[in-house]
Amino acid sequence: MKTKKILSMILASSLSIALLAGCGGAKNNTSSSNAGDGAATEDAIKGEITVLTNRTDLVDNLMLDYAAEFNKVYPDVKVSFEAMVDYPGEVKIRMNTEEYGDVLLIPNDISLDELGNFFEPLGTVDELSSKYKFVTEKAFDGTVYGIPTYVTAKGLVYNKKVFEEAGITEIPATPEDFIKALQMIKDNTESIPYYTNYAAGWPLGGQWEDNGLSIAGDENWQNTLPHNDAPWAKGEPYYVLSKLLYDMVDLGLVEEDPTTSDWEGSKAMLNKGEIACMLLGSWSITQMQEAGEFPDDIGYMPFPYTNADGNVYSNSGGDYKIGINKYSKNKAAAEAWLTWFVEESNFTKDAGGIPVMVGAPLPENLKAFDDLGVKLIGSLPAPAGEETYLDDIDNEAEIGRWSESYRQRIVEAALGNNKESLEDIMTDLNTKWAAAKETLGIK
Repeated sequence: MKTKKILSMILASSLSIALLAGCGGAKNNTSSSNAGDGAATEDAIKGEITVLTNRTDLVDNLMLDYAAEFNKVYPDVKVSFEAMVDYPGEVKIRMNTEEYGDVLLIPNDISLDELGNFFEPLGTVDELSSKYKFVTEKAFDGTVYGIPTYVTAKGLVYNKKVFEEAGITEIPATPEDFIKALQMIKDNTESIPYYTNYAAGWPLGGQWEDNGLSIAGDENWQNTLPHNDAPWAKGEPYYVLSKLLYDMVDLGLVEEDPTTSDWEGSKAMLNKGEIACMLLGSWSITQMQEAGEFPDDIGYMPFPYTNADGNVYSNSGGDYKIGINKYSKNKAAAEAWLTWFVEESNFTKDAGGIPVMVGAPLPENLKAFDDLGVKLIGSLPAPAGEETYLDDIDNEAEIGRWSESYRQRIVEAALGNNKESLEDIMTDLNTKWAAAKETLGIK
């Protein structure tokens, strides 16, 4: 969710979750030159490809390094990069044509049954699941169209020093404890307890949506939503998320004017301790560490919710999935880049992500999850014949589970900028959801 500005620059990127992860800056065009200094092992693969990415803060070094390494294996493939701020918005506009790059991140809200209209099949679920994690997330009818660029856990990135200075000695394990912790930060430090990044938009979209599964603690939870008439009823994961957001804003525990928040600036602010925490995937850890002089102050905690079974869960899944434009004129080169990037580049390590390759261990920056006994879970595939139910209902209801729209509405209500209460919004969402189900004949 973001600004619509486009810039052009040269291939590369800066440390953080490189190429296809997280969320980033303006649109940049960058390209790799043929390295020519390594032996070509795939002489038959040649051509030019364009890779689309949502990262604009990474076009100065890492991408250039990756391309140089890639060209040692494929010296006759020229790679160009385009990075954009409003990645899903701009890419979906371009997908009305055949010109949307050769390799790209698949927008999250593309319905699974539409994947084959835009993306090249990469293999079957059976073939690829033994090699890569979470291949079912962008698969339909047994065919995989996208591979995760890396895997993330879900929770909050925070400044450990600020929490210590506020007198917080334990990681909050419930929404109530979390609100108390934020109040302690407000009372005892100069830091902004929580930063919504309202103006950027996207931090109120998928970053919040992802934590529903963490609250549910049930890998089948998403598959129950199409059969639930009121997912925003009290006690439901969506209600827990919505109430926490509303309460933080209502109690003045967020930035003074969320409408003027600044995503890029917020990273340095959290690094310096001017912000205490933000709800973001674990992909954000390295970005916060690299945004200033205090990388050791950055920590990561699970969403503050203890399930009825006594466990704390964290939704773990693939970040953006990388796929190939079905209209690409250089599919062999595109596939070579995709495979090399996922399997051979240092991207996951540089990004601080969880490796997508099956059997790889957790990275050091998530050691706290091991120490706290956090259980990583992921969504189970939908039952056969129901793969599109969730998206179908969401689209018919015009709610936008993955977008920022209804959560920005919650923020506006908590600020007093509209006449709605939290309960008004929850009732409206439930009504729209139930009506959409009825229209579609889903029970």
